Amino acid sequence: MTRTLSLITPSGRLTLGNLLGALRPMAARQEDAFYGLSDLHAMTTAHDPALLRDRTSEMATLLLAVGLDRATLFRQSRVRTHAQLAYLLECTAHTGELNRMIQFKEKGRGVASTRVSLYTYPVLMAADILLYRPSVVPVGDDQRQHVELTRDLAIRFNAAYGEVFTVPSIATPAAGARVMDLADPTRKMSKSADAAGSIFLLDSPDVVRRKVARAVTDSETGPAAVRADRAAKPGVTNLLDILGACGGEAEGITTYGALKKAVTDAVVAELEPIRKRYDDLAADPAHVTDVFAAGAARCREVTAPVLAAAEAAIGLA
Repeated sequence: MTRTLSLITPSGRLTLGNLLGALRPMAARQEDAFYGLSDLHAMTTAHDPALLRDRTSEMATLLLAVGLDRATLFRQSRVRTHAQLAYLLECTAHTGELNRMIQFKEKGRGVASTRVSLYTYPVLMAADILLYRPSVVPVGDDQRQHVELTRDLAIRFNAAYGEVFTVPSIATPAAGARVMDLADPTRKMSKSADAAGSIFLLDSPDVVRRKVARAVTDSETGPAAVRADRAAKPGVTNLLDILGACGGEAEGITTYGALKKAVTDAVVAELEPIRKRYDDLAADPAHVTDVFAAGAARCREVTAPVLAAAEAAIGLA
């Protein structure tokens, strides 16, 4: 069985897009699966410590609320091997390849200075992956460059110090539901707390209704207006995608008002059991803490031999 590894950064609040595009597929694949909260990655840009704690706690509870109860759940910062291996890989990486990382360039554009951790973030991501020795890493286009770096670092380390790491191959995962921002359907729904076009998993039905009511459509009228055309009608197409992903039916809908009502009803129905389960779990925070503590212990057990082998190979043991 192929091991599955996925980390989510608690840099915001989980959205409907995260649910349909990532969490739902994760819930369907939980055997030998390690799903983590990459709280160390959340510190690569300016952050509020109290907010980071709150977002991490909320996200941990939500992972259980959406049904991730059979996978190994953990917080990255509670598994010290991640940071320890990252330093060994920093001693293997070159500045030239980090200079080429697209996300570092994009986040640093127009900014007077950036944190060193933003520059070295791809190396920590490589450590996240290599510690679990997956043979295949499913990755979207936005992270492909980082996984290619992971492969390069593993090959270079193995060649210089001995065979320690499994060099993972890259796989393009089956496309999950593509959910775009309601206010700007040309970009993905954002976890940012001030994203007016994002539906968050804990939004109340009234909030969902207001956000969908304000969703961008277009000026076309008539019975053919409600149709999918991503290039010409991105807003309407996004609403139709959301409706279908949430189990709704578009047949017979001919007006944008009716479409938005159907989307609202479908989204509220999708989120209701998650919100209820979240409330139950939030009333028993010790349970969530115990689940993640057990997950971290399991991760330490799995990753310690990999770190020990890397330390021995590089000359530290």
